[in-house]
Amino acid sequence: MASSAPLWLFGDQLGPHFHSTSEHIHRDVLLIESARVCRTRPFHRQKLHLVLSGMRHLAAELGERSTYLKTETYRDGLEQYGRPVLVFEPTSHAAERFVQKLLDEGVVLDVLPTPMFALSRTDFAEWAGNRNQFRLEAFYRDQRRRFEVLMAGAEPVDGVWNLDADNREPPPKKRSTLGIDPPWWPTEDDIDDSVRSDLDALNLPTVGQDGPRLFAVTADEAREALQHFVSYRLPDFGKYEDAVMSQDWAMAHSLLSVPLNMGLLEPLEVVEAAEQAWRDGDAPLASVEGFIRQVLGWREYVWHLYWHFGPDYLDRNELAAHEPLPKWFTELDGDHPIAACLSHTLTELNARGWVHHIPRLMILGNFALQRGYDPKALTEWFATAFVDGFAWVMPVNVIGMSQHADGGLIATKPYASGGAYLDRMTDHCGGCEYNPKKRLGPDACPFTAGYWSFVHRHRDRLAKNHRTARQVSQMHRLADLDQVLEQENQREVF
Repeated sequence: MASSAPLWLFGDQLGPHFHSTSEHIHRDVLLIESARVCRTRPFHRQKLHLVLSGMRHLAAELGERSTYLKTETYRDGLEQYGRPVLVFEPTSHAAERFVQKLLDEGVVLDVLPTPMFALSRTDFAEWAGNRNQFRLEAFYRDQRRRFEVLMAGAEPVDGVWNLDADNREPPPKKRSTLGIDPPWWPTEDDIDDSVRSDLDALNLPTVGQDGPRLFAVTADEAREALQHFVSYRLPDFGKYEDAVMSQDWAMAHSLLSVPLNMGLLEPLEVVEAAEQAWRDGDAPLASVEGFIRQVLGWREYVWHLYWHFGPDYLDRNELAAHEPLPKWFTELDGDHPIAACLSHTLTELNARGWVHHIPRLMILGNFALQRGYDPKALTEWFATAFVDGFAWVMPVNVIGMSQHADGGLIATKPYASGGAYLDRMTDHCGGCEYNPKKRLGPDACPFTAGYWSFVHRHRDRLAKNHRTARQVSQMHRLADLDQVLEQENQREVF
């Protein structure tokens, strides 16, 4: 490997741990803006803005050290550049195949381990061994031990690994927002203006609205966003982590998924900042542990299982769900569905390209699961419609966690629920024309009725699962089951 070989960085490899470590500080950097990549899929308009803004900001930051090329394809850019390059491990199977081909051709000199995650792929492979089931809790505990996070010697601080039970409060009553400090917001600049103008001119097949940039796209912005979250919002994060309020889209969430997934922050940097807040007495342990579990646990788990399961994982469809995604769903048309929770979530997604994990899992995912939407198509939709969605992010989240299409490799049961859960954990139901307590009739909640339709459709499988067998027994005791099934088969509003 030539000591002076330049680095070719993708749009999700933008932090200083990629380009400015002691090993790489003197290397030239190549950034290629590919028009073909931008138009291959109907990405959310704001997602394209974020990635292009991040790349252009980095080029401006690096100055003469960087070369920024706008070409039709990556290969066009590499040919124009005319120098062999070094590449970090890319973040998708398709990109990995492309990089391997370039390596065989000598265009890429070497592929370096990614610094984007705390655990290496080699170490994960050793942990995974011959397992045939993968549970987050076992992985998360090992991560805590390995990196000595929230540990007191060999034991977890306060003797408890997981404080999730303390982080399930419903939204506070008689309030429209949590009333906490707002998130950190970036200030747009001339680079953002140029990106917006260029996207207008390209007339790409995007979804969602354009809008002000809401997320950090530089390392300095990301650190500022992190420190603001830790100082002002982390204390309230845990308690209302799973709650949804229609007038408070960010709640106490960090909004750090974008800068993390664009490679602007190192995960251990984020984890250590949160842990220090607890050690300093500035944030409760339940909030800190819950946040760290998302970053050091779930995010790393999703990344490694993406590679461990391989590209065929996208084809898993154990529940034989083949319904195509309806146009109103893919176009983020919140005016189409009548259910308040679904309408509001799609409207928010249209406006910002982001909703937090409960609307993703228990509104969008839960609805898709009940209606039998094709899980591969749903995964692609999540990856393109969300500003923090990338190829590696969504398969385990959707195929495994949300749709149970892997048959239980990830989760012990499907994440299906009726309207009672949504009534308890959101403030949507009070203003909805559907009644979450009703499964039959013109005001029957589509989630409540849809839940029993789902249970019936998969009754044989669910009856064999100790976590869902009781629901099958309850279904058989429903006197109006046949009417509910007929109603859901004929429901036209969706």
